Amino acid sequence: MKTSLLLVAIATIICVSATPATATLGGWSKINNITDPHIQELGKWGVMEFNKVGNDNLTFQKVVSGEEQTVHGINYRLVIDAQRLDGSHGTYMEGLFEEDSSNPNTRKLTSFNPAN
Repeated sequence: MKTSLLLVAIATIICVSATPATATLGGWSKINNITDPHIQELGKWGVMEFNKVGNDNLTFQKVVSGEEQTVHGINYRLVIDAQRLDGSHGTYMEGLFEEDSSNPNTRKLTSFNPAN
């Protein structure tokens, strides 16, 4: 009995220590490599989608920060720098969901609002 409990305790410790904190299913984590081409592409795509429905004619500049949440796919909260029609820049918070990173057709823009 004592041996079984000891083995269970050891196995639990190994599982907990082997799971990175950023891999928590459903938890939000900072995107460390914001210059990753895929992250920049998501930001650009979100601005284009917003322009289709918002008629704001924003021009994507870059993703400046963001977070991701692993669910059945990935939710993103991206902070975007975009240029307005008058030439001024604005910061926007973009929410999007991507079910499959290899298929752009699985993306959905969930929110797009001024960040400031």
